[in-house]
Amino acid sequence: METIDIVGDQVASALHDLRNGMPGKVAVPGDAAYNRAREIWNSAVEARPAIFTLCETNQDVQTVVQVARKHGVPLSVRCGGHDFAGRALRHNGIVIDLTRMRHVTVEPAQRVAVVGGGATSKDVALATVPHGLVATTGNVGAVGMGGLTLGGGYSPMSAQFGMLSDNLLEATVVLADSTVVTANASENPDLFWALRGGGGNFGVVTSMSFRLHPVRELLAGVLLFPWGEAEQVLRGYASLSTALPEEMGVTSGVIPAPNGDPTVFIAPNWQGERKEGERMIGKLRNLGTPIVDQVSWMTYDVMLDRFDAAVVNGHHYHASTRWFPSLTPKVIAASIAGIDQATSPLSLIGWHHFRGAPTRVAPDATAFGLRKQHFMMDIVAVWKPAPRKEGDVHRKWVRDFSESLAPFAFPGGYPNMLSPEDRSQIPFSYGDNAPRLLALKKRYDPDGIFSSANSLPEEADSRT
Repeated sequence: METIDIVGDQVASALHDLRNGMPGKVAVPGDAAYNRAREIWNSAVEARPAIFTLCETNQDVQTVVQVARKHGVPLSVRCGGHDFAGRALRHNGIVIDLTRMRHVTVEPAQRVAVVGGGATSKDVALATVPHGLVATTGNVGAVGMGGLTLGGGYSPMSAQFGMLSDNLLEATVVLADSTVVTANASENPDLFWALRGGGGNFGVVTSMSFRLHPVRELLAGVLLFPWGEAEQVLRGYASLSTALPEEMGVTSGVIPAPNGDPTVFIAPNWQGERKEGERMIGKLRNLGTPIVDQVSWMTYDVMLDRFDAAVVNGHHYHASTRWFPSLTPKVIAASIAGIDQATSPLSLIGWHHFRGAPTRVAPDATAFGLRKQHFMMDIVAVWKPAPRKEGDVHRKWVRDFSESLAPFAFPGGYPNMLSPEDRSQIPFSYGDNAPRLLALKKRYDPDGIFSSANSLPEEADSRT
């Protein structure tokens, strides 16, 4: 084994206690398990944690929190590792790695799934589909359920069933003082409120219970349109989107074709009556001249596979986000111009249409505060591994693109897609719920043990 690169006496003392407290579940630089644990979606992240703790139980997580507090070593939590900002990896700190806690237990009669803190969207889909049930999940199978839910959780089926956080029934949480509590509507309701949109700021969520929905098959897939039809297709979709029934979920945007040319994608999913579904898909097809038409009846787990090739592990990524009241001609024109200026042919954008079921949740019912109908936009620079200087070119493209869209957007943005650098947006990202969130942060984590989580407004200026 290589020489262990441990920084400082505090970390060395913490390592000693962790190896005694959870033998066989600790990895440091030079261990094969360390290298595996450090592999996350965005390989541009340079952080090198001092210690990974490969947790399997609540007691393991309690041990790590206790040791980190005792020795003053900073913490982070890794669920799916799909956060572009790399918040899962605390440089020179300790990572609570939950990827061994991926159990999914389905209770078909109750329409509930109990999900481990490290489970991915695909893990949940594979467990629920055989029962003719689905959970709201991320758009990509590799996305972790924990981090996505805690930030709010847009889903391809949000219009029908709400956000991931709206479907959270209960959570098991290890708090900053290392106690284990249950949070639901009747037990620790303030904590339960904060978990649904406030990020991982309040503790380590080791298990979650989600509401499930009866769906056996969906009419779903991807339509790709040539870039020359971008304005026509997007304007047509913007008009059509105002009257889509809630049985129809749609994700849209721009992704690269195999030859590197940008293409407009429309990714529908329909879980209503079959003939009406075919009619609605026909309207989407008629927006332009599809160069790819992969819409058919499929199960939910197969639907999640559709974008995996565009978001593979190992590439370098940088991202930003905006909220728009609607896809106006100005938003569409600025988006087309932004893609035309892309610095990498692999880069992409996506729009998630927030409407239907989640808009009927009161803004103060959960920590996620934007309950108006809107489009959430992801701007994602993607490039093959390259030196930092080359990556800065792509990061600048994201910043410039985002700024060009600011005049048309709501203030703030989706917390899961904002990095600590997005100081102008963070103060507005929780709306009127910010004061309550900050008060609960002081109550549940007064010492900032979980400071690597999504930035809260008044903390934005102090985080690096």
